[in-house]
Amino acid sequence: MGSLIKMSSLIDALNERIGRSAIWLVLIAALISATNAVVRKVFSVSSNAFLEIQWYLFAGIFLLGAAYTLRHNEHVRIDVLSSRFSKRTQHLIEIFGTLLFLLPLCGMMVWLSVPWFIQSFTSGEVSANAGGLTLWPVKLLVPIGFALLGLQGLSELIKRIAVVRGLIPDPTEQHELPTAEENLIEELRKAQEGKNNG
Repeated sequence: MGSLIKMSSLIDALNERIGRSAIWLVLIAALISATNAVVRKVFSVSSNAFLEIQWYLFAGIFLLGAAYTLRHNEHVRIDVLSSRFSKRTQHLIEIFGTLLFLLPLCGMMVWLSVPWFIQSFTSGEVSANAGGLTLWPVKLLVPIGFALLGLQGLSELIKRIAVVRGLIPDPTEQHELPTAEENLIEELRKAQEGKNNG
C-alpha cells in the first residue's frame, strides 16, 4: 500500500501543477474577451478566431481544472444524506462512487475521444466559421482532461482506502486555507454579531 500512496502523491502533485497553471487561462480568456469587445465596439471589427479562442480557453479551464477541483474536494456534490453518516461511511460511499461511476466514465470518455481527436488531427479539421481556428487542439483537451480526472480519481480512491484502513490521516479534514463555504459562514457569523451588538 505504501507504493500506492506514493503514486497517489505524485498524481496529486501533477494535478496541482496543471490546475494552478490552468488558473491563468481565466485571465487570458478575460483579456481576450475584453479586447475583442472593445475592438468590436470602437472599430466595428470582429474576428471569429477571437471568439473561438475564448471557447478553447473556456474548455481548457474546465477540462484541465476538473482534476484539480477533485483533488481539493471542491467539486459540486449533493451530500444531503451522506453528510449524516459517519466519516468512515462517507469514505466507503466515495470508494463505491469512484469505482462504479467516476473511473468508468473517465475511461469511456478517453476511449471515445482519442479517435475523435486523431480524426480531427489527421484531416487538419478547421472550424466551419470564416477565419476560424484549427479544431484538433481543443479536441485534444478532452482525452487529456478526462485522463487527468481519472488519475485523480485513482489517487482519491487510494487515499480513501488508506484512510478506511487507518494507514493515513483523513486528507479531507486538512485545510491549508479556509474553504469558500467556511469563509462565507464566518462572514455571515460576523454580520450577525454586528447586528446583535448594534
